[in-house]
Amino acid sequence: MPAPIAAVLFDLDGVLSDTSETHYLAWKRLTEEEGIEFDRSRNEALRGVGRGESLDLILAGRRISVERRSEMMERKDRYYRQLLAARPPGLLPGALSALDAARRRGLRTAIVSSSRNARQILLALGIADLFDHVSDGNSVGNAKPAPDLFLHAAAALGVPIGRCLVVEDAESGVAAAKAAGARVIGIGPAERVGAADLLFDSTAALDLDAVLG
Repeated sequence: MPAPIAAVLFDLDGVLSDTSETHYLAWKRLTEEEGIEFDRSRNEALRGVGRGESLDLILAGRRISVERRSEMMERKDRYYRQLLAARPPGLLPGALSALDAARRRGLRTAIVSSSRNARQILLALGIADLFDHVSDGNSVGNAKPAPDLFLHAAAALGVPIGRCLVVEDAESGVAAAKAAGARVIGIGPAERVGAADLLFDSTAALDLDAVLG
């Protein structure tokens, strides 16, 4: 019988807040400046992937210098932060209910996000104090789909990864959580998160009370 859940690890974008449009617009501006073809379908491949890995996918084998790569990542991040400031993100329906369900049960909570701006977004959302820990793109060297972020969060919480429940909306995040040894709830279509242990169409449909029993 599986050990009881002691912590819930939440992805941020696509689970608690939808900043994917903000990321898309920032990447779109960068790629237009660089003359690189980019659209919403290509943007889907970047879901849950860190900035460096996203740029590699966009470049699709195009060779650039290390300095140029760094400058492009910094430029995209600048555009992203400008857009966030102009249009602060909002919570997705069901996000607060899910957080409340975890905290009512005395479970530890953490954000596990590839974004280097996760803390800024949490402050903008007004929910930073609802988490015991944040593991983000600044925390480890290897982003999702490597398991490092989830292992980092579990260690920081002092909870074995096997007693962590992860809530993810991206294929890379589901793969990372499974590789770490956590149990995983997938938010979104089966073709994207089908490897998760449980599936929900949206955060609004997520019933953590029912899942936790």
